[in-house]
Amino acid sequence: MCPCQNGASQPADNSEMVQVPLNGSTSAHSVPSTANGANGHPTANGSANGTANGRPTRPLNPYAPRASDFLSNVSNFKIIESTLREGEQFANAFFDTKTKIAIAKALDAFGVEYIELTSPAASEQSRRDCEEICKLGLKAKILTHIRCHMDDARIAVETGVDGVDVVIGTSSFLREFSHGKDMAYITKTAIEVINYVKSKGIEVRFSSEDSFRSDLVDLLSIYQTVDRIGVNRVGIADTVGCANPRQVYDLVRTLRGVVSCDIEVHLHNDTGMAIANAYCALEAGATHIDTSVLGIGERVGITPLGGLVACLYAANPEYVKSKYNLPMLREIENLVAEAVEVNVPFMNPITGYCAFTHKAGIHAKAILNNPSTYEILKPEDFGLTRYVSIGHRLTGWNAVKSRVEQLGLKLTDEEVKDVTAKIKELADVRTQSMDDVDTLLRVYHSGIQSGELAVGQKEALDRLLQKHREESRSAVAASA
Repeated sequence: MCPCQNGASQPADNSEMVQVPLNGSTSAHSVPSTANGANGHPTANGSANGTANGRPTRPLNPYAPRASDFLSNVSNFKIIESTLREGEQFANAFFDTKTKIAIAKALDAFGVEYIELTSPAASEQSRRDCEEICKLGLKAKILTHIRCHMDDARIAVETGVDGVDVVIGTSSFLREFSHGKDMAYITKTAIEVINYVKSKGIEVRFSSEDSFRSDLVDLLSIYQTVDRIGVNRVGIADTVGCANPRQVYDLVRTLRGVVSCDIEVHLHNDTGMAIANAYCALEAGATHIDTSVLGIGERVGITPLGGLVACLYAANPEYVKSKYNLPMLREIENLVAEAVEVNVPFMNPITGYCAFTHKAGIHAKAILNNPSTYEILKPEDFGLTRYVSIGHRLTGWNAVKSRVEQLGLKLTDEEVKDVTAKIKELADVRTQSMDDVDTLLRVYHSGIQSGELAVGQKEALDRLLQKHREESRSAVAASA
């Protein structure tokens, strides 16, 4: 599933939409042939089946944007940032008060709508930290996450939070091996806790735990019950990371049909599905996504903030840019990475050290002509820059030519191709650093200008390089 990058949820011209045949048949569920364009509408030329006035037209692009689903919230969502709750469950995590405040302020500057904190019932320090963060006056709403228990609720509402996230396990696994309560007890307690929190004039969310291994009838029953008494959000939790995008879409879509409140999703990443699942949840009508910085959390964590932002930026860059201070992302990730003593992964979306590095010669040529050829994200929107790597055996002469021009050197295309061959030869032995490449380009240019070198004179170039190395060693020795 690849979201379109046109900044809009629906193409302006129906002729650009994708036809979606239903099993290639004309069954009772198929759209009539007189109107079988996207969503059953004819294309702009009066036909939706690739013909105009009886004459064949060009086939529609199967990867073109599709008409938007009316339930989709891909361009209308809120982030509940849980680094200071779920993130505290990461194996390496220990956040003192100073670190928690720094992370909360950074997330607020980035623009997340909600910041979720560890339950104040967890420890005395957790309660004090919750109160301190509530006093900061941040733009983001402050939430805390508690068990579905009146004792926890009483402690939570006294801290000054803007909302309370209530959770209880509903799967047969958790009902038997965790809290040991049946659905009747869960429903009764949920009503009591929700009504209490609501009486204090703050937001309340009710979430099942282990939703995707819970009985669907049980889930829908309790969600309908809490919706009727006025909960702000219901939550779906893929607690063990077992769900796939189709399962997430189906459950959220079903739930959207039975509750009127907002829908939050909390998705673990045990099978690597968290970002895809989050995107599908929004497509199905979810309104809020839980994230953590770098995805840190229990086991391998949850939907990562940066990865989700990258995915949603690709779907609608202007909307995401208008919501969040994107250049802050690298600062936030570095802050959290240092706090939990890990490195930002090399393959991390947006901020991985090679996220905007281009190496293959074919890629480099296209990138230099038009960055959109091989980039779905614009690095400048995130305060970053792209880098074209040229000191390797896969380099191409167009990339080398770009570097020649950056250095202010004048070489013909034939000369650039000649020096590129030398770069490849050296890179077959070891990768060349940018300093190595720049030195080679300057020596080659100097030799061409002085007449000591011409295209194809490999031995002459080797002599000039050797001479340069000797002169450099002598200069170093003299300065010592």
